[in-house]
Amino acid sequence: MSGQLALDAGQTGIRLRWEHGQERLEGATAGVLTDRPLMPQLATAVGGFVTEHRLSPTVVGVGSSGLVTPEADELLGLVAPYGVREVAVAHDATTSYLGALGDAPGVVIAAGTGAVTLAVGPTSVARVDGWGYLVGDAGSGFWIGRAGMDAAMRGFDGRGRMTPLTERMREIFPDLAAAYVELQSDDRRVSRIADFARIVDETADIDPVAAEIMDEAAAELSESVLAGLRRVGLMREEPPRVCALGQVLRSRHVRERFTSYLRMQWPTLELVEPMGNALHGAALLANLGEDSPLAALVARAEA
Repeated sequence: MSGQLALDAGQTGIRLRWEHGQERLEGATAGVLTDRPLMPQLATAVGGFVTEHRLSPTVVGVGSSGLVTPEADELLGLVAPYGVREVAVAHDATTSYLGALGDAPGVVIAAGTGAVTLAVGPTSVARVDGWGYLVGDAGSGFWIGRAGMDAAMRGFDGRGRMTPLTERMREIFPDLAAAYVELQSDDRRVSRIADFARIVDETADIDPVAAEIMDEAAAELSESVLAGLRRVGLMREEPPRVCALGQVLRSRHVRERFTSYLRMQWPTLELVEPMGNALHGAALLANLGEDSPLAALVARAEA
């Protein structure tokens, strides 16, 4: 069956949605590895989904983590055997924004395994962070998980404050002295470390070490939002539209502190609920008008 396929590709997982008229199918598969070529991974996800469901979508819209240069021509070549005739590819910051706020001015921050902010002003767009777990993604799930594991190992060594995080980490790695070897040899180490953020969040109610990590994450995320707003000229008296997405920003600890930091600038600021998610944004890519401030961030290819 023909129709349109949308992908939201993150490091923890890839979500897929096919639509044709009123019909819809959704699925999920393993996340992308951002230290490896992305287009073949995305094509594999497309191929697996359409083969399983006997689909032949003509249009594919993709928002992906880890994109530097979206290679739309390469992706089209890889998925053309499945009947695809048009692809639109963008960083997942773009599709998160489109899904949440359309292309109206404001700022969207998405914090899951990684963290990226996109601000859109009247005439310009600014991306902040999303630079990966080695040199960026401040306040992300990986950032929190890494800080939590660091605190756990410091407690294990006796060179840091004692924290329940040590025993929580021991539940995952019974031999804590060998944990680093297991992580280093795991292709999915980024998502495994990011998953520890959930434990840090759970522990924050009873542990000042974990609470401090969550507070610092909120500060990092709020600073990214302010940086984006400054760059697109939205640091005005009236509060801007701010939408906060992703598992990290669903945490009560992070969300409350994140909002309080922004209210130091705008006391009446309220976070805006998203109109949709990044999958909705990926589905909108192919039809995004050339006059949109976001159009320059989308790569397209047609057969």
